[in-house]
Amino acid sequence: MEIKSPQEGEPRQFHWWLGVILALWLAGCAVGPDYKQPPANPPQNFRGDTTGLTNSLGDMPWWQLFQDETLQALIRTALSNNYDLRVAAARVEESRALLAQSRSQFYPQVNYQAASGAGRNELNGSPYDSGGPAGKGSDVAGSVSWEIDLWGRIRRLNESARANLFATQEARTNVMISLIASVAQSYFQLLALDAEMAIARETTNSFGESLKIFSERLHGGVSSKLETSAAAAALATAAASIPELRRQIAFQEDQIRVLLGQNPGAVARLPGALQTEAPPEVPAGLPSALLERRPDVRQAVQLMRAANARIGVSQANFYPQISLTGLLGVTSQELVPFTRGAEGAWYVAANLTGPIFEGGLLKAQLRQARAVWDESRFQYQSTVLNAFQEVSDALASRQELTLERLEQERAVAAYKEAVQVANQRYVGGQANYYELLQEQQLLFPAQNALTQTLLNQLLASVQLYKALGGGWNVNSSP
Repeated sequence: MEIKSPQEGEPRQFHWWLGVILALWLAGCAVGPDYKQPPANPPQNFRGDTTGLTNSLGDMPWWQLFQDETLQALIRTALSNNYDLRVAAARVEESRALLAQSRSQFYPQVNYQAASGAGRNELNGSPYDSGGPAGKGSDVAGSVSWEIDLWGRIRRLNESARANLFATQEARTNVMISLIASVAQSYFQLLALDAEMAIARETTNSFGESLKIFSERLHGGVSSKLETSAAAAALATAAASIPELRRQIAFQEDQIRVLLGQNPGAVARLPGALQTEAPPEVPAGLPSALLERRPDVRQAVQLMRAANARIGVSQANFYPQISLTGLLGVTSQELVPFTRGAEGAWYVAANLTGPIFEGGLLKAQLRQARAVWDESRFQYQSTVLNAFQEVSDALASRQELTLERLEQERAVAAYKEAVQVANQRYVGGQANYYELLQEQQLLFPAQNALTQTLLNQLLASVQLYKALGGGWNVNSSP
């Protein structure tokens, strides 16, 4: 083996220069601000939460909150087939692929190239009158390039891409929680429409019985045509509500089927199921825990991380970029290399590029990155504030609706008793028909109001569960 003299030791000098660059790279720090969580200023307790307990309704899995087996089956189907959830899952995979693209910049980029051809009077592939003879040649080579991340530009890009991935994962979780709440709300609304339909049919039958009594008394000469006409009008009014309720039920069923990722159609459920539903009595928990549970808040945090990292990327663009490049291959004047006349070729270099004058481009990009950070920070604080408001509103609704339901139940019971007494008095000739019709007409809206109050209670419970970030552990469902 021939030992080269120090004057011939360029490869050894290159190794020394490469070691210096690697040392600088390892010692270098990423420019730009490190992420710091802005203050959220949560309240000590939720307004409307009188329990003072630290456990939260949001910690309960959805299949324990919703005991209705029919509703559980609907939610499981929606979590498997809903298209909005599939879109969110696809966005997660897209962000994961973008993160992989960002990480690839940490590694050397190795490529290959090969060419073979012949020509005359050409220069770099274009016609050029050189007056020379025809020539031919070929080459095969591999090239390597590697950017030294001295200022942390690649690291900041990777940090931003990773935060965006986490943000899309939180967005997917938020879609899942919203989907669970939407299915539950639509299901309860469907049960309420069923209850209103039962009330409408019962009321129609009641007015029908009254009309029958009035008609019999009219034929007996005891009553007048005025009584039968008024009873017929009340019967027709009650009967007219049935087609409208059927229309609303069809719309509600179609909405549920779309949430399930299925074609519009009927939804199987047990009759009278609304009366078996009971709002849960579970405290809201601590406001500080809400910030760790709600996926939209956690998504806003990750978007802030991504925006903060982009500031570092913009600042790194002000500094020079250092990269190593190399080439190794063979070249030949013949069309078929490796047969005759092939010669080896290699090349190695360190490249330094940097901006001198960009017309204010880099400064504008930095200002834009800082503005995006401010926007994401304000969006985070707004999301937190809205989260506290949603919980407070849901708690207030639950508290007041409980009192409203008690009064509505008393009203319905009183109206039922009044109708029964009025009917007995009318049959016994102690009251006129106006008294009976009045009590019947008051009972119908009171029953509907009670049904609506019960529905609002259930919807408020679903809203509170959603506002508390409930259902976040959907992946552990049985």
